[in-house]
Amino acid sequence: MNKIMIIEDDPMIGEMLAMYLTEEGHEVRRSENGTDGLKETLAFDPDIVLLDLVLPDMYGTELCMKLRDSSLVPILVVSMKTEVSERVNALAAGADDFLSKPFSMRELTARISALIRRSQFHRVHAIAHQQTSAAVQSAVESKRHVELDTERRALYVRGLFIETTFSEFELMKLLTQYPNKVFSREELINALRGFESFVTERSIDVHIANLRKKIELEPKEPQYIKTVWGVGYKFQA
Repeated sequence: MNKIMIIEDDPMIGEMLAMYLTEEGHEVRRSENGTDGLKETLAFDPDIVLLDLVLPDMYGTELCMKLRDSSLVPILVVSMKTEVSERVNALAAGADDFLSKPFSMRELTARISALIRRSQFHRVHAIAHQQTSAAVQSAVESKRHVELDTERRALYVRGLFIETTFSEFELMKLLTQYPNKVFSREELINALRGFESFVTERSIDVHIANLRKKIELEPKEPQYIKTVWGVGYKFQA
């Protein structure tokens, strides 16, 4: 069952359309002017709008543009107007299709079904695209994720276990315990004394370079272990 909004100022035509579409199993609401039609459409949230061009308070193309300001609902213009310019103006104002009166009810229902089907297709694909984008973003975020399990002395990057030397793990533990804190090379050397028999500024740089290869997506443009020129290193939270 689809929800159909009819905006038609002719009571006879409006009633006839409403009766026929209701018998076809649709939920139908009617309005006989543009002002009420706009309010009713926004409140009803229909699957499609059937819109007459000639309304007592505004022209149909004006209402069409107002609807487009807040809704992507399919709009089928149903009008006595047959001029090409009227069709062009209606489509330019945001209408999706144009059907001239008189018309057969079979053609009307066929066009309604086609417009709703197209709208639902685009909606499903838009949702799928959003979900895919979210999944890609999540994957990107997960690729940036670094975890340290100090109890098991395990480093995980993007959910994968990464082997480290004893000194590399000690450096990571110190840096991650104090994110954004800048450690001088001397402080890092002191942290490793007792673990390495001979540790120098050069060996610190080598450990940092090896860690970057293991945890960074782009080791030459690190996102985690940052160099603070003239001072030392820090772990970017």
